[in-house]
Amino acid sequence: MKRKLALIIAICVVCAGVVLPIVLTRSRSSETTLPTAVVTRGDIVKTVLVDGNLEMPNKAYLSFGVTGTVTEVLVARGQNVTKGQILARLDAPSLNSSVRAAELQVKIAREQVNAAQAQYEVALINWRAAAANTTLKKVYEQQVSQAEANLEAAKLSLKVAELNLQTAKLNLEKATIVAPFGGVVIDIAISKGKEITTAALATPAASIVDPSTIEMRGFVDEIDVALVRIGQEANILLDALPDREIKGNVTFVSLVGTVRAGIVSYATTITLAGTSEGLRDGMTATAEVIIERRDNVLVIPNRAIRGSLDNPKVWVLVNGKTEEREIALGLSDGRNTEVVLGLDEGETIVLPTTKTQTGGFFTDMD
Repeated sequence: MKRKLALIIAICVVCAGVVLPIVLTRSRSSETTLPTAVVTRGDIVKTVLVDGNLEMPNKAYLSFGVTGTVTEVLVARGQNVTKGQILARLDAPSLNSSVRAAELQVKIAREQVNAAQAQYEVALINWRAAAANTTLKKVYEQQVSQAEANLEAAKLSLKVAELNLQTAKLNLEKATIVAPFGGVVIDIAISKGKEITTAALATPAASIVDPSTIEMRGFVDEIDVALVRIGQEANILLDALPDREIKGNVTFVSLVGTVRAGIVSYATTITLAGTSEGLRDGMTATAEVIIERRDNVLVIPNRAIRGSLDNPKVWVLVNGKTEEREIALGLSDGRNTEVVLGLDEGETIVLPTTKTQTGGFFTDMD
């Protein structure tokens, strides 16, 4: 019995001698392989996301204003045009005749005004010359009144003729399509010889777009809309051009919400800055609207923060040992947070190995 007891004790001692170094080694190993991060300086930018699409707001869908036959199509799809450039014309001989007739009526009306003016001036001269002759003066007074009435009637006729000429020219202009601004022709729906009927007037004959002005139009969630202001800067990322970042500024935030998929959001417009090269109307885009930023501040990962919002803490590695330290926090971008007090640049902080989020921060669960 004593021999058995002695044997068991000996085995235990041997096992202890084997297991203990292993445990100590693991302990030291875990101590030396704690995940850590270094307190560094960097920029913290708080943003709000706006999802949407690019849009070129200056578009024009142009149609003829009168019926007729297309005689000229002077541009092609994809061609650059300038403001006032003629794109297409209709054959409108009756409209040309109307303009010429209206011009002739204006010329006649002006001559009638000149003649009436001359008669009025002669009547005035006669009336003044008969100042000593009361009877004759009354006769000339009637002539002056009649001449003045004739002059006013002639002036009115001239105004009517001028208005008729303006109308005739306007109708003639409707037979011509002119670019209202400089841009690019994106569609031509007519060809030479095509008959433009009354029904066809409602269909655009040509379309142009100005690519120099581009906006991103999208929606911001109701949770974030109170943070978004006119004039705020934004970084715009495009699905089609992932390596290109474009700058812009918020130019519109709707006061009226829109329900999409059961979620209330608000229409937002961001006007792009810089070159429009390579950009297309309709491209899918995401904008990061800059709400607030801190440059060159002390920064630590959010996962290193323990405790609560009122009493945040971190573990700091000092001479191979960890110590808990209270800190004061500033701005956060959702991944990293500014440290206002409690840490110095270059210090090493310990990150949790198993984590769960509590009160906005990560707390070690080991």
